[in-house]
Amino acid sequence: MERVIPVLYNRKEECCGCTACYAICPKKAIRMVEDEKGFAYPQIDEKYCVGCNQCMKICPIKASSGK
Repeated sequence: MERVIPVLYNRKEECCGCTACYAICPKKAIRMVEDEKGFAYPQIDEKYCVGCNQCMKICPIKASSGK
């Protein structure tokens, strides 16, 4: 069974920077990386991600949009 790496956002506007995904990841596969303006966005390290989707379930933007 192939693991599927979640897509947290496609555009920066789809991330509020709350760090909920970072905090819930059981494998510490998400790190927060600052952009050129100093806003931190989550990035998934595919070698540690097990595809559990906890990050997608906890995301307030994904939860409110039903995605």
